[in-house]
Amino acid sequence: MSDLGHLRDELARIDRELLELVARRQRVSASIGERKRAAQTPTRDYRQEKVVIERARAAARDLGFSPRLAEDLVLSLIRSSLAVQERGSVAAAARGGGKRALIIGGSGKMGGWFVRFLSSQGFEVETGDPDGGDHADWAETALDHDLIVVATPMIAANAILERLAEIGPPGLVFDIGSLKSPLRSGLAALVRAGVRVTSVHPMFGPDTELLSGEQVIFVDVGCREATEEAEALFASTMATRVRMDLESHDRVIAFVLGLSHALNIAFFTALAGSGETAPRLADVSSTTFEAQLDVARRLAGENPHMYFEIQSLNEYGDIALRELVEAAERVRETVEAGDEGAFVALMSAGRDYLESRGSPE
Repeated sequence: MSDLGHLRDELARIDRELLELVARRQRVSASIGERKRAAQTPTRDYRQEKVVIERARAAARDLGFSPRLAEDLVLSLIRSSLAVQERGSVAAAARGGGKRALIIGGSGKMGGWFVRFLSSQGFEVETGDPDGGDHADWAETALDHDLIVVATPMIAANAILERLAEIGPPGLVFDIGSLKSPLRSGLAALVRAGVRVTSVHPMFGPDTELLSGEQVIFVDVGCREATEEAEALFASTMATRVRMDLESHDRVIAFVLGLSHALNIAFFTALAGSGETAPRLADVSSTTFEAQLDVARRLAGENPHMYFEIQSLNEYGDIALRELVEAAERVRETVEAGDEGAFVALMSAGRDYLESRGSPE
């Protein structure tokens, strides 16, 4: 046991050395980011990433351990380095220098993300929350901010947008709702009032640090200047910026969010009602089951009220839900009929559809 304790102490020392090297790598990455900004080159270089990964895999083979482990480690380090460089780019752009922003709903998760994001750009950020906190009485303030972000639940957001239209703030105004049709009247009222207004949908969660590979949707509601101004806030990030009209946005979101959420809710609801215990299923789990379970577990831990809003407030939501029910019924009927040809046809059609989407870079 004394030898075991000695070996564990040695592991602790090695872990410390590894972490010190990671910190050193982060500092070098920050310097690389500075050079990239000075040279006006993109933060992300996929060709260089491939070189780094292949180098790591080759080194792992030489050192006698799994190339896959080396690749996983290096990919984590690359993402961390990119996050450092992206934060540096956002801060260096300083788009908010000398400007003030108000986040209505700033105590929420996504509101908090925007507090951090705008603060990193140099904005002086204030928060106002209808449920309490700083500036709970936001409507009674001067509202002379350069930027106002509405980050409340959708049911409250439309009323806030309508109230802002009555006040007519001089700065840019946008919401960050997952749906836009429930906010239609508030957005239209702001346009009529002559307010610089647009609508934004960040397609990522509040724990996101690196925006590479993430999308931000901008819905132009009739003020192109406002949409361009909102897009500019993300110009120094690696996020993909997408423009859509309001109706197209909600129809697409019925599938991108509504369908995927409903599928996972149905999945864990079926499991919970199956009579099989979670430990028993874990004993005989498969790769596919574990992957699906991991997604479902994360979704089950989210705010159910927000997820209900996404399902119930989308005017196009019923389309996706009907498709899900009909698809499940087709699978059931095919299996019950013992029709292997029809089953193969379902999988072939799905494969063709998914291949048409293309592979992520």
